[in-house]
Formats: sequence, structure tokens, C-alpha cells
Amino acid sequence: MTKLLNRPLKAFTIYSLIILIISIPVYVLVVDRIWVEELDENNWLTLEHTKKRLKAKAFTRKDIEKINQIWGELQPGVSIIKSNDKEKFKDSVYEVIRPNSYDLDDGEDRFRGLKSYLNINGEPYEITIETNVEEADQTLIAIALVTLCFFLLLIIGFILLNRKIAINSWKPFYKTLQSLKLFDITKDTSIKLVKTDIQEFQELNYSLEKLVKNNSNAYQQQKLFIENASHELQTPIALLKSKLDLLIQEKEVTPKIAEIINNIEIPLSRLSRINKNLLILAKVENRQYNELESLHVDHFINTSFLLLSDYINSKNITVTQNIKNTIEVQANYFLLETLINNLLSNAIRHTLVDGEIKIKLENNTLFISNSGKTALHKEQLFERFSSLSQEKSSSGLGLAIIKEIVNKYKWSINYHYQNGFHTFYIQF
Repeated sequence: MTKLLNRPLKAFTIYSLIILIISIPVYVLVVDRIWVEELDENNWLTLEHTKKRLKAKAFTRKDIEKINQIWGELQPGVSIIKSNDKEKFKDSVYEVIRPNSYDLDDGEDRFRGLKSYLNINGEPYEITIETNVEEADQTLIAIALVTLCFFLLLIIGFILLNRKIAINSWKPFYKTLQSLKLFDITKDTSIKLVKTDIQEFQELNYSLEKLVKNNSNAYQQQKLFIENASHELQTPIALLKSKLDLLIQEKEVTPKIAEIINNIEIPLSRLSRINKNLLILAKVENRQYNELESLHVDHFINTSFLLLSDYINSKNITVTQNIKNTIEVQANYFLLETLINNLLSNAIRHTLVDGEIKIKLENNTLFISNSGKTALHKEQLFERFSSLSQEKSSSGLGLAIIKEIVNKYKWSINYHYQNGFHTFYIQF
């Protein structure tokens, strides 16, 4: 996955490469044009100077031939020869590619020349000034190499500048991201993000603070509603259960009415458990049950085992205990009792008839394992009302309560499935 910071760098690099590639032939044409104009000007100045010198003295035909011979030896680019054309012709510029006798290794060279008419002692002469021009392919190679060097310098500069700008400019963003990662709506009611002078990040922080505040208020109101609703439902549910008990005890109740009452009592009992567990969850989340005392975990295991022994026997479950040492923790009595009861009842509920449960306590860790056919979804284990089983008597809140209690005391709970056993283990 590409980082956002590297995307502009990649785009700038590609754009720079395209521009520099396009610039190479443009540079070649511009340099060649300047080079040719300078040579034409130099040839013209040389021609004018030569004409003045030749006109200044009365040279004979032999003198001219001698001068041309000397130029041929010392200045090959300049020549003066007798013209067959007696009519004066205009100065002309030409360009020719031919072998250079003074540069045998380079093959053919490009020459830029200027040809002009000159009359000496009534005889027509043709004077030529010719200069070697740098070839275009050599210019192209030189400019391409220079462009490549500058491109590499650009890339290095882009990387260094991008890194420096990114570190300074994106620092507020990463602080905001870190604050959001640490924010826990169950513990924090607001979030304070760092101030920044970058407008976009300032607007982002303002929007996030507003969003967090609104959601936190909604969450607090939801918790308060659940606690109040659960508290208010306790009395009517208890009243309904007592009335049903009285109704069952009536002598005139027919078997059919008794069956209807029994069918009402089963969901009413589940509703009562859900209401009770919701109330516990709300109180734990609202940081109640703050009384602490030194408690021994093995004591609660034994108590819970005795409490649930009928349930265990009804499913003919074999229970193996391996308590090597006692663990003493600082916790609330009711919450630790609820934690152990929920763990053990959860194991019994999800163990098939004639199954097995193993309880082990060692090295500050409690392991409760129960036999099972398939592994559970770890992501849904501690969610409220998650459907991990088809057990209708389950409230769907037992593991959620366990998770809240573990979080409250900063313990840890984990799950794994191995060799046909589900294992929950808590490190105190």
C-alpha cells in the first residue's frame, strides 16, 4: 500500500522526467541555432577583413596564387581562386557535410561556409570562408547527459524536500490519529486534539472533536437509559413472576392453563436474566462496584462449582480441576463471583452431554476448557447478544460482562480452540 505522502512525489518525478525529455531536442535546436548564427557572423567578419586587406594592396595573380597556397597550408577554411564567372554574384551561405582531412577518426564533419565575389586588378575571384560546425548528434548526447544529471539532482531534492515538508506538515495529523486510536468511548467523554496552524488539519480536528462529543453524549445517555430501564423493569418482572407462582399454586388450574403459565414463565425468566445482566453491565461501565478487598480465586471456583453442580450433573459432564496454587487478587466480591460464575456456566452451556470441562489455576492464570466440535469466532466472542449458540436460556451477555470486569481491573482474557477444546484463560 502506497503512503499518501509518496503519491505527490511519484507524480512530480514522472512529470519532471517528461518535461526534461521534451526539453532535450528543444535545447539541441536552440544551441545549434545559436552556434550557426555565431559562425555565420564570424565568417562574415573574416570575409570583410580579408577583402579590405586584399584591396589595400595591388596583388598580382601570382601573389594571389601564393596567398591561396599559404592559406591552404595554414588556414584551410579560407581560399581565394580565379572565378570563371565574370558576372558579380551575391554572397551566399551554405552548409555541407564532407570528410575532414584533419580529423580522420571522426568520419564526416559538418561545415558552414560563406562564398563571395571579389574583383582584383580587373579579374574576378571567388573567396570562400568555411568553418567546422559541431555536429547535432554530439550536441544531443552532451545535452542528454547533462539533463540526466539534473534529473537525478531533482529526484534527490524532491525526496529530501518531501521528507522534510512531510515531517513538519503532517505532524499534527499523526498526533490526531494517535489521539483517536487511544480514545475509548467507554472511558473518555471528550478528546483534546493538538492545535495547528494548518487550516485543513484545524478544520479536521474541529470536526472530530464535535463528532466525538456528540457520540460520547449519545453513549452516556444510552448507558443511563439502559441502567434506568433495567432498574425500573426489576419490580414489574418480579411482580409478574410472583403472580405466576401464585397462579400455579391455585387448585383450580387445569393442565392446559398450567402449560400456558409454564410457557410464559420460561421467557419471563430469560427476560429477568437479561435485565439483571444489563443492569450489571451498566453499573460496571458507570464505575460502580468500587469496593475492593483481597480475594482468593480458588474459593470462588469451588463455590461456583457447587452452585452449578446440578446443571453439570444434568448433562453428565466430567469436570477435572487442577489447582496448583491459590491466586489472591484485589477486586470487588460481587464482580469476581459474577466473573467465575459466568465463565463456568458458559463452559457448561456450550458443552455437549457426556462432555468434559477442565479447570486449571496456575502461574496467576485461570484456564477453563470445555469440549466442543468447532472453534468460535473470536471477533464476536465478547459482543453483546452475539449468537454463539442456539441455547435459548442464554442471555447473550455473559461474556460481555466478563470482558467488562476484566477491563475494569486491567486483567486480560483470551480464547483458543485446540484438540477439540474451547479454552478461555484469564491472566490476573
